[in-house]
Amino acid sequence: MHLGRKTLSKFLIENVSGTQDGASLAALLVDVAAAVKAIAALSGKGALGGPMGSLDTINVQGETQKPLDVLSNNAFINTFQQGGLVAGVASEELDDPFPIKPPHKRGPFLAIFDPLDGSSNIDSNVSVGSIFSILLAPEKGLPETADYLQAGTRQVAAGYALYGPATIMVITVGHGTHGFTLDREVGNFILTNPNMSIPEDTSEFAINTSNERFWEDPVTRYVEECKAGKTGARERDFNMRWIASMVAEVHRIMMRGGIFMYPRDTKDMSKPGRLRLMYEANPMGFVVEQAGGKASTGRQRIMDIEPDQIHQRVPVILGSKNEVDRLVHYHEEYDAGTDKPYESPLFNERGLYRS
Repeated sequence: MHLGRKTLSKFLIENVSGTQDGASLAALLVDVAAAVKAIAALSGKGALGGPMGSLDTINVQGETQKPLDVLSNNAFINTFQQGGLVAGVASEELDDPFPIKPPHKRGPFLAIFDPLDGSSNIDSNVSVGSIFSILLAPEKGLPETADYLQAGTRQVAAGYALYGPATIMVITVGHGTHGFTLDREVGNFILTNPNMSIPEDTSEFAINTSNERFWEDPVTRYVEECKAGKTGARERDFNMRWIASMVAEVHRIMMRGGIFMYPRDTKDMSKPGRLRLMYEANPMGFVVEQAGGKASTGRQRIMDIEPDQIHQRVPVILGSKNEVDRLVHYHEEYDAGTDKPYESPLFNERGLYRS
């Protein structure tokens, strides 16, 4: 039992219901929690829940789908259709958004989501998650694709769920970021991490170094400085992490600080970035900023981007404020032609041996 501890429902009643459309938004977030519980149950069964591996289908991203991708997507869609609180839905697993039509009731919001982030980890039993973004729907008529293309600053709620040793749901409605843990015995999400705060400084970074040869110079400069540790310009050691699940990476940053980078590179010039703006970068940017962190492409605040496609891709650099600022500054210097190339600590002016 959790006597005296707030459930998600009670938290939403106290903090969301009193605002415009607040009661509906609170009810919608409860619906999101219901979908998260269903996915947590499915993912928790592992191979006992059905076939593992991959399907013969490819989603709009060009990625091979896994059974749990489809099941998770259906869990969200069914929840939103039955809840009557959204007018339309868009998903990583769907080519195009679709409106909620009769006999289902429509509501005042649009829901955009990545039903199962990091699904390549499923067969290895490594943490995966879900990401969601809530926007206001047009007041009249069925929503069209253009209605979803709103800058991240117009989100009314966002969050993620992490399916790990515990199931965690982290949300923001623009008044701080708050974490809830699922009590599996009673089926309630309990407030366990109110007003989460990301440390401004960190000695931990997350990036896929297999792409190093494709990085732009500012990213190479930053990572090389981190790798140089105490003998380099930063004069302290850093640790590197990489899970290949954005949710897991961001949650670690939420709990202890860090910087996550999936930067622009030259691997595929047709893609300016790897991660999707509408249902990955924007909601995570909202969550991180509300916890005191920052989220940038390296050249622009992520939530200021005016989207032009549902599945638009962008570079992502987010986490501890001072590290994001440093990397943004490196991009500014690079674009202005005033940056200095990284120098090996063996040959810089400090010398091999420090006094």
